[in-house]
Amino acid sequence: MTTQNAKEIAETITSLPITYLITHSDRDHTCGSAGFDTVLMHPLEEAHFRLIGREEKARYVNEGDIIDLGDRKLEIIHIPGHTPGSIAVLDREARFLISGDPIQEKGRIFMFGEHRNMENYIKSLEHLKKWEGSFDEIWPSHANIPIAPEYIDKLHAGALSVVSGKVKGREEELHGHKIVVYNLGFSTLLCDKRYEAEL
Repeated sequence: MTTQNAKEIAETITSLPITYLITHSDRDHTCGSAGFDTVLMHPLEEAHFRLIGREEKARYVNEGDIIDLGDRKLEIIHIPGHTPGSIAVLDREARFLISGDPIQEKGRIFMFGEHRNMENYIKSLEHLKKWEGSFDEIWPSHANIPIAPEYIDKLHAGALSVVSGKVKGREEELHGHKIVVYNLGFSTLLCDKRYEAEL
């Protein structure tokens, strides 16, 4: 959240050119962007990137794009919900998926605020099934790292249980927002509404 010198840190481990790619534009994922002229992001992230005061030039990546590093290739997967332009990054050769915030074990997944969308989040977890078997580990941005691919299915089932009213939430306040906390046992969804069971 407070690391402003991401480029300087990266330059201590490589003399190769460095590109800054964000999984999404929340503040804790963009604070190091100031050292770069250009930031790679999904086009649906730029509006929020500007809203939080970032001024770097944006270069877009979309689902299916391949970032060729020479000895390895990274595939972009669009997974909206946590934010409109959230992406995951798949390394097929090393068999891991960088998930950003939407997939976590023992973490808090923020699903409150105007740019979050629970329906899209559920659809994105379903969408990731297309890449089932392509990775052995998931590297989230928070909480336990790495975690098993099974957490995609667990979070999908958990999110469905939340929106159907099967999981009871408790009201709290966080960063000035009134939220409803849904504890799934293995992770927590922080939402901006209380979901009720259908009669």
